[in-house]
Amino acid sequence: MGSASPQEPEKDMEGYYNLLQAGSELENTLQQVTVPVSMQEVAGYIEKQLAYLSGGRGEDSSVIITLPECSAFSDIPEEALAKVLSYLTLIPRTRQPGVKFIIILDRRLDTWASIKTALARIAASFPGNLHLVLVLRPTSFFQRTVTDLGFRFSQEDFMLKMPVVMLSSVTDLLRYIDENQLTSEFGGTLDYCHSDWIVLRTAIESFAVMVKDIAQMLQAFGTELAETQLSEECSAVEFLLLSHTEKYRRLKDAIRSVMREGRQLLSNLETSRKEGDADTCWDMTQDWDTMQRLLAQLTDMEMAFDGFFDKHHLKLQQYLQLLRYEHSFQEMECSLEKLRAQERKISITGESLSQTEQCVRELDSLEKRAQEEMSQAQLLILHGHQLAAGHHYAMALIIQRCNELRHQCDTLTSALNTKRKSLTQAQTLLRRLEEAQRWCDDGAYLLANQQVDKFQSKEGAQAALRDIEKFQEAAPPLLSAGVDVLFLEYESVLTPCLQAHIENTFQKHSSVQALIQSRQNCLKKLADKHVRPIQLVAPRPENPPRAKSPLFSPKHDFNSSLKFTFDLPLPGKRTSRKSPNSRKIEVIHDYQTASSLPYSIDGEDGTDLLKRHVMKELIETERIYVEELLAVLLGYRAEMDNPSLAPLLPTSLCNKRDVLFGNLPDIYNFHSSVFLQDLESCLESPEAVGACFLERKDHFHLYECYCQNKPRSDSLWRQFSDCPFFQECQKKLEHKLALDSYLLKPVQRLTKYQLLLKELLKYSSGCERVSELQGALEAMLDLLKSVNDSMHQIAITGYEGDLSNLGRVLMQGSFSVWISHKKGPTRVKELARFKPMQRHLFLHEHALLFCKRRDEHGENADKTPSYSFKHCLKMSAVGITENVKGDVKKFEIWYSGREEVYVIQAPTVEVKIAWLNEIRKILTNQQKQLKEELCHSAAVSEQTQMSPPLSVSKQQRASVSSEGTESGHSSPDPFSCSNQHQLNRRSWPGAPYSVDICEGLEDWSGANSLSNPSDTEEEDAAHLVAGRYRAFVDWRKNGTDNFIIKCGDVIQLQHEENDGQWLVKNLSRRQEGRIPTANLQGILGESLKNHSNRLGDPGNRKARKLSSP
Repeated sequence: MGSASPQEPEKDMEGYYNLLQAGSELENTLQQVTVPVSMQEVAGYIEKQLAYLSGGRGEDSSVIITLPECSAFSDIPEEALAKVLSYLTLIPRTRQPGVKFIIILDRRLDTWASIKTALARIAASFPGNLHLVLVLRPTSFFQRTVTDLGFRFSQEDFMLKMPVVMLSSVTDLLRYIDENQLTSEFGGTLDYCHSDWIVLRTAIESFAVMVKDIAQMLQAFGTELAETQLSEECSAVEFLLLSHTEKYRRLKDAIRSVMREGRQLLSNLETSRKEGDADTCWDMTQDWDTMQRLLAQLTDMEMAFDGFFDKHHLKLQQYLQLLRYEHSFQEMECSLEKLRAQERKISITGESLSQTEQCVRELDSLEKRAQEEMSQAQLLILHGHQLAAGHHYAMALIIQRCNELRHQCDTLTSALNTKRKSLTQAQTLLRRLEEAQRWCDDGAYLLANQQVDKFQSKEGAQAALRDIEKFQEAAPPLLSAGVDVLFLEYESVLTPCLQAHIENTFQKHSSVQALIQSRQNCLKKLADKHVRPIQLVAPRPENPPRAKSPLFSPKHDFNSSLKFTFDLPLPGKRTSRKSPNSRKIEVIHDYQTASSLPYSIDGEDGTDLLKRHVMKELIETERIYVEELLAVLLGYRAEMDNPSLAPLLPTSLCNKRDVLFGNLPDIYNFHSSVFLQDLESCLESPEAVGACFLERKDHFHLYECYCQNKPRSDSLWRQFSDCPFFQECQKKLEHKLALDSYLLKPVQRLTKYQLLLKELLKYSSGCERVSELQGALEAMLDLLKSVNDSMHQIAITGYEGDLSNLGRVLMQGSFSVWISHKKGPTRVKELARFKPMQRHLFLHEHALLFCKRRDEHGENADKTPSYSFKHCLKMSAVGITENVKGDVKKFEIWYSGREEVYVIQAPTVEVKIAWLNEIRKILTNQQKQLKEELCHSAAVSEQTQMSPPLSVSKQQRASVSSEGTESGHSSPDPFSCSNQHQLNRRSWPGAPYSVDICEGLEDWSGANSLSNPSDTEEEDAAHLVAGRYRAFVDWRKNGTDNFIIKCGDVIQLQHEENDGQWLVKNLSRRQEGRIPTANLQGILGESLKNHSNRLGDPGNRKARKLSSP
C-alpha cells in the first residue's frame, strides 16, 4: 500500500442541495407568519388594549383596527404607538400585501382635544394604507359641540392627510361597517376575546421562531456534514461518528417537540375555525393554512435531512471500515515483509552440519510463524471480499489489497519452499561429508590404536591387515566419487565454504589413505619376514606415575635406572618366544653415571645389528608417539568444538583449550611432518641420526614451552578430570588411560631421546660420525637442563622486574647461606653466621637471585613449589672466594668490594665446583668484554700516546678492582698466570662440562686489574701464528659471506694477508672468512695467550692445538 492516504468517500451533494431547498421553502413560509416586530416588544400596550385587531373587515376587505377608549392615550410615547400600529398592520400585510386598513377611534367619553391629538398622532405614525378613520365623537353636549366646531375648522387639515369621518353614534358606524364585522361594544355580532387573541398570537410566533431555529440548525448541521474534513486516524473518525450521531439524535428530538407543538396549535386553530363563521373567521383560516403549510414543509425538511444524514453516516462508517482495513493491511504487509527478511537472512547452507541444522530449525520456526501470519492474511482477504460485497464505495481498492496480500503470501510460501529445498540438499551434503570425515578420523584412530607389539607375529600382522581392509570396505560412497562430481551434483547450493569443505575432506581422505597404505606396506613386510623387532618389556604402563611440576625438580630420582631388554634371534636358530636358546641383552641406563652392564651377542656383526635395532626402536616408538599425539588432538582437542558434545563440556573449560593442551599441535606438526621423516631416512645409517638431532635442535625448544605450561595444564586437569566430556572421549577412543597420561607423553618422550642416543653411542665407538652423536646427546641433555631450570624460574614470585632482562638461567639449586655485612649501618656480627638460611639460588647471565622455596601442603594444595624472591646481586659487581676454611663445600660470593659477603654451602663438592665453574665463566666473559672495550679505546688514542681518561680508569676500578680476600690475598690477573700454575690445573670429576679449577687461586673476582691495553695488544699481535684455536667469545661479520663465530667453535688460522687481516676457517661451522688482527685477539683471548706461552716448545704447541673434528 505504501504511504498513500485512504480513499475518502464522495460527498452526497444531491442530498445536501435537497436539504437546502427544503429549508428555503420553509423560510418563505415563515415570512408569512413572522413580523419584524414581535409580540414581546408590544405586549404591554397590547394587553392594555391600546389597539387591537378584532378580525373584522370593512369595505374592500379592509382590515379594521380598533382604538378603544383610553384615558392615558396622550401619555403613550410616540415610538410605542408607532410599534403597536406597525405590529398590528404587519400581521395582515404578511398574509395579504397591499391590504387597506380602517381605524375605529372610540372617543365617546373623551374631549375634542384628545380626539385632535389622537388623529394627529395616527396621521404621523400609521405605517399602512389607511383607507378610513371612523371617529365616535363625545356623547356629552358640550364636548360634541366643541368637537363639531373644532372638526369643522380643522377638517381640511385632517382630510389632507387621511379620510376622517366623524360619527355621532354607533348607529352611524353601521353605515360603514357591517354588523357582523363589529364587536359587541359597537353593536356588532363579531365574537372577539382579546386575551385569547394574545395567547394565539404568542403561540403562533413562538412556533414560527422554533421552526426557524430548527431549520437553521438542520441547515448548519447539513453544511457541517458536507464540509467535514476526514482524518486518517481511526480514533478521530470514530469520535466524528459518535458526535454526528449525538447531534442528529438531539435534532430529531427538537424536531419532534416542534412538530408536537405545531400540531397542537393547528388543532386549536381548527377548533376555532370550525366554531366561527367563515366570513368572520377569515384571519383564523389564514393562520390555519399557514400553520398547515409550515408543518408540511418542516416534515419535508426533516425527511431531506434524514436522507442526507443516512447517506453521510453510511459512507463515514465505510470510511472507518476502510481505515481499519488499510491499517490491518499495513500490519499484515509489514509482518509478511519481516518474514521475508528473516527468510533471506537464513543461509542456504552453514559452514558446518550443526550450523546447517540450526538453519533448518530456524526455518521450521519461521514456517510455523509464517503459517500463522498467512492464516491471518486469509482472514483479512475474506473480510475484504465481504466489504466489497456490501457495495463499499472503495470496492476497487479493497479488491486490489486482497490481490496484493494473496501475491505476498504466495511469494513467501515459494521462498520458504525454495529455502527448505536448498537447506535439505546442503544438509545432505554436509552429512555425507561428516560421515566421510568421521570415517577418516576412525581410520586415524584405528591406526593409532593398533598395538605394535601384536605385529611381531605373522598372525598379528595379518589380523591387523584384515582390520584395515575391513575398514576400507566400509568407506562412504561419497569418497568414491570425485570432487568434480560433487560440485556438479550440488551446484545449486555450492558456496566457497562448502567447496573448501569438500576439498578439505578429500585432502584428509588422501592423507588417511597414505597413512593406511604406509601401515599396510609395513604390515605386509612384517607378515612376510616373520621377524619380531626389538621391543620394550613394558612400553606403556597402565598407571604411569604423575609427574610433579616443575619437571625434573631436584627431588626427581635421577638415580633410578631404566632397563631395556632386547630379544634377539640367534643366527641359524629358529626364533621362538619361549626358546631357551634366545639370549637377552639387558642395558641398564643410569642418569648419573650412564654406566651399563656387560652384554654379549653371537655373530660378527653384533654391534651393527644392535645399532640397527636401537634405530628401529627409535623409529617405531616415534611413529607410535606421533599416532598417540594425533589421537589426543583429534579425540580430545578437536572434540571440544563438536556441538554434539557441547552439553558435556563445562562452560569454564570452553576457552581453556590452549591451557590444557599447550603447544601440543606444534609438537605434533614438527614430529609428524619433519622429524619422523628425518629418522626414517637414517634407518640404514644409524650414525647419521646425530646430525638429525643437531639440525633440528632449535625445534626441540617447543618442549620448553610445553613443559612451562604443564603445571597450569595439570591444575586444570585436576579440576575437571571427572568431567563427562573427557570420559566420553576416552570411551570413543577406547583408551585404557585417561587424558593426563597422554599429556605426559611429550615429557616422557623428551627423556627417552637421550637414553636412546646413549645406546647408539655405546655401540658406535670408533665410527666416523660419533662426534655428531656426542653433540646430539649433549644437546638433549642441555635441553633437559634448560627445561628444568626454566620450570623453576617461572615459579619465582615477588620479583618486580623482568626476569628475561637477567639473561638465560645457567644454574639453579638449594644451598645454605650465611650473610655478613662488613660496612654500613646494617653491620652484622660474625656470630650471625652460625645460623644459616636455606635459599634457592638462580644463576643468570647478568645476576644471581636468592629465593626462598615454599612448598604448599594439604589435600588440595598445588604440588608445584614456588620461590619467593629475596635478593639480587648483579654479576658485574660480584667476586668469589673458592675455598673457605673449615668446609670444602663452602665458597664465598662477595659484593661491592666485600661490603656484603655471602657464604654458600653446597650439598656436595661436585655441585660447588659446577657453580664455581659457571660463575668463573661469567666473570671471564665480563673481563674479555671490558678488555675489548679498552683495546678499542687504546686504538683510538694511540696516536696521541696518552693514557685512558680518568673516567675510564675510575670505571675500571669500580667494575674490576679487588679489595682482597678475607685472608688478605689479592686476586691475581687471570691473563698472566704462571706456567707452574697452568700445570697445577686438574679436571673435577662428575661435572657436566670439563672445568679447570686453580687450587692455588683462592679468590676469583670480576674486579681484577688489567695491564696496559696498548702493551697487551703489541704483545698479543706478536704471538699470532697459524694453527687451531677455540673461540672464547661470539663474533659476527655482516656482509655477503655472513661469517659467524660462536663461543666454543674450533677455528683454523690459515695465514695473514698483506692488509693486516687473517684468513680464518671455522671448522665447527664449515665457514671461511677474513678477520682483522685486533678482532682476532679478542676472539681468541685466553686461548691465544696459552698458545703464545708455549711457542718455544714444539711439544706444548702440539698439545695446545685442537684436533680436527
